[in-house]
Amino acid sequence: MALMTSIIKIMPIRSDHSANTNPLVVAIAYDGLCTFEFGVAVEVFGLARPEMGPDWYRFAVAGIDDGEMRATGGIRFVVDGGLDLLPEASTIIVPGWRGMDRPVPADLCAALNAAHDRGARVLSICSGVFVLAAAGLLSGKRATTHWRYTDTLKERYPDILVTPDVLYVDEGNVLTSAGSAAGLDLCLHLIRRDYGSVAANMVARRLVVPPHRDGGQAQFITQAVPKAHESSRLGPLLDHMRSDLGGNHSVESLAARAGMSTRTFLRRFEAATGLTPARWLLAERLSRARDLLETSPASVETVAELAGFGTAATLRHHFRKHLSTTPADYKEAFGKAS
Repeated sequence: MALMTSIIKIMPIRSDHSANTNPLVVAIAYDGLCTFEFGVAVEVFGLARPEMGPDWYRFAVAGIDDGEMRATGGIRFVVDGGLDLLPEASTIIVPGWRGMDRPVPADLCAALNAAHDRGARVLSICSGVFVLAAAGLLSGKRATTHWRYTDTLKERYPDILVTPDVLYVDEGNVLTSAGSAAGLDLCLHLIRRDYGSVAANMVARRLVVPPHRDGGQAQFITQAVPKAHESSRLGPLLDHMRSDLGGNHSVESLAARAGMSTRTFLRRFEAATGLTPARWLLAERLSRARDLLETSPASVETVAELAGFGTAATLRHHFRKHLSTTPADYKEAFGKAS
């Protein structure tokens, strides 16, 4: 089974906002609004961030229902406008939807299609994928959503290539994320596309979240939380593995270091991380390589050594297999100098 990664498609080049300063991000609001998903959009794109410079995003909220609208939790809210805001938007976010079985208004579908046709990006968080699907924007494309909804999405829209075990999917101008918190991963990915890794890392630091997570949403499904005494043994072990990514970490040596039998160690390691030790180590090596390619002027050969891959050929192999790109292309897209 291949290592699950958080992204299906790496964009080959970073978006250029030099010709589109202060790009407008519009979040769709509706009666029954999913509060958390909407909050993700606001937190990432709607807060003033003077440290990001004068060309940072603008943010607006477009309501699609007449009269008073409410969000989950009894919140009543007002909006900046309606669907008339969409022609100005460079990015449109659908933060969840009020129910898989609730119809999507025809005028919303038409407005999303018109925006997409002129080049705007359309992004869904969690159940918001059903809005994009109803609008026909996902036909023939890869997409994801919360693991509870993937089977329904497949059944209702067989022309969509549903990818269940990832945190988000980037198909260029149409992007989808898995469960609610995966919306943060996707929004940070979009910042990385637009402004580079340094900007994404700065926003992630303010949010107190990782700038990117490796692993698929399957690791969050029906999984036992490790007991405290197990965490106290596995935590230092994970730190040890991270400090020596190039080491020969056999199951036997890791189990001995954790003070467990190999059988117990494998069971508890996978319960805690969602991955086998080998796959966890590979994910950490890929994460380290991505960080180095984004922030360091080091050559691909040096990155391969520092990230624990040993050789550039091995690094290239795993980048092609798990990230569908090459280290050189990734560095060009997301590196400091790009």
